[in-house]
Amino acid sequence: MDPQQQIIIWLQQDSERMQALYAARRLGLHDWCLGAGFVRNLVWDRRHGFSSNTPLNDIDVVHFDSNRRDAERDRMLESRLVEWLDRPWSVKNQARMHLRSNRAPYASSQDAISYWTELETAVGARLHADDNISLIAPFGLQALFNDTITFNTKSNNLAAFEQRVVEKQWLEHWPRLRLAER
Repeated sequence: MDPQQQIIIWLQQDSERMQALYAARRLGLHDWCLGAGFVRNLVWDRRHGFSSNTPLNDIDVVHFDSNRRDAERDRMLESRLVEWLDRPWSVKNQARMHLRSNRAPYASSQDAISYWTELETAVGARLHADDNISLIAPFGLQALFNDTITFNTKSNNLAAFEQRVVEKQWLEHWPRLRLAER
């Protein structure tokens, strides 16, 4: 089975992730996905044969709206999500997030996540009105199925990569993972 179809099936089989996708879709955002650990951890858990999901520290709602860039709106969207589904939400409009890294403005959610620190993290899932799930993966999905943690050279921040690997303890939690050669 191809990686995209496999991830979609795993998402559909995961009631917690499906609830999160339904809640995020209710916001009515145009260019959005649930990304980072939302997809990455699911794949790593399944590839390691874990019988239960690794708890998510947060659920990253990535969206792009160049007309409404204020952080206050994202906080309002987080509050709305918590009312609908009490989870640790993190909503970030990517139309302003380039400022954190002193980059040129992003063009879309996909463009924004293409700068994330690891290739395996730069994957998001979106639930459409017809209940179909699509994936956003600017680097494809193969890295997720290689049991690697791969530095994204486009992020241009090796120190952040190294710090994340240590702080998040990925290699300890998912022992089959290895750092990809740079």
